[in-house]
Amino acid sequence: MFVTIVVTIYSLLNYYIFIRAIQAIPSGSSLRIWFILGFWLVAISFVAARFMERAYPCHFTEALTWTGNIWLAFLLFFFLIALLLDITRLLNHFFHFLPAFIYADYVRTKQVILLAAVAYTTIMVVTGYINARNPRIKELTLKVDKPGHGLKSLTIAMASDIHLGTIIRKAKARELVRMLNSAKPDLILLAGDVVDEDLAPVIKDNIGEALCELKAGIGVYAITGNHEYIGGAGPAVEYLEKHCIRMLRDTAILVNGQFYLAGRDDRDKLRFTGKPRKELNEVLKDVDHSYPIILMDHQPFKLSAAADLGVDLQLSGHTHHGQIWPFNYITSAIYELSWGYKKIKNTHFYVSCGFGTWGPPVRLGNRPEVVVIHLIFNNDQIAP
Repeated sequence: MFVTIVVTIYSLLNYYIFIRAIQAIPSGSSLRIWFILGFWLVAISFVAARFMERAYPCHFTEALTWTGNIWLAFLLFFFLIALLLDITRLLNHFFHFLPAFIYADYVRTKQVILLAAVAYTTIMVVTGYINARNPRIKELTLKVDKPGHGLKSLTIAMASDIHLGTIIRKAKARELVRMLNSAKPDLILLAGDVVDEDLAPVIKDNIGEALCELKAGIGVYAITGNHEYIGGAGPAVEYLEKHCIRMLRDTAILVNGQFYLAGRDDRDKLRFTGKPRKELNEVLKDVDHSYPIILMDHQPFKLSAAADLGVDLQLSGHTHHGQIWPFNYITSAIYELSWGYKKIKNTHFYVSCGFGTWGPPVRLGNRPEVVVIHLIFNNDQIAP
């Protein structure tokens, strides 16, 4: 049902753009047949790649995936432009505010609009692609009002939503490793969606080899995100654990007798397996709250629950902060915190916009990031 709904919406969007675009090409022009063939071949590539990527991982499938994903970005901007033009035409029908020369040679006007739309969209997609390929390091210093039990501070290097696969390849994984390691962290945390839906491209490209180059004194830990479940959480977790990453699945551990690290399974576990994840109070039931508590939860819902249960720092991702403008307005409406830092009671929250991309390898309105957090503990406080 979900796939049917997505394919239907995708098809209707493509049809809407196709109808609007072909109106700008004269009916007797030889360009029409080439436009029709080219448009639908590109439009079909996204759907074809989703079905073929797992079954037939090869260079042809990779090319289809890149074509289809980039087309998604073009489709978004073409839709917004077409929608804006149609709204303008509708309003003009009632209020007659457009100048007369626009309708004097309407065929010519439509051709100019089509060319302008293609040029504008191309500029936006290229700009977004360059932005997506250039992540930054963001640093924060946060204070925890608990003793560190031998630790004065803790440096955490965190990334989320890496989406390793056909688009985010081994070279990009090595860049992530370099950026995380450059912080010389005590602890590296990967807050979900480490791999994209399909594990086959990750295995084919041997991306796990790069992950084993991560270096942190205390260790490298990760949790599942919704995309691990889309592709099958079991194989994804097994692959990551074989490649030097410890997965935390609805559990909390005491690290070196100094602080607790907890990781939740993704909330979409129920949708994909029929089994719910543990409630947060159950995950933390054996935790000594006099110790600092760091929690990873991929999707940043119900932040107040973590604050009420005495978590000191929660790290999340998932939102991509919309990834492409104007979707950031949607994620900001859905999530209490779509991107960045917030404090509720004594709990620090950080939601990363992510390192990689899903779908289009394009980001507009936010820049991919690795987050480095320096936790400062209050060792003047005497633990009970």
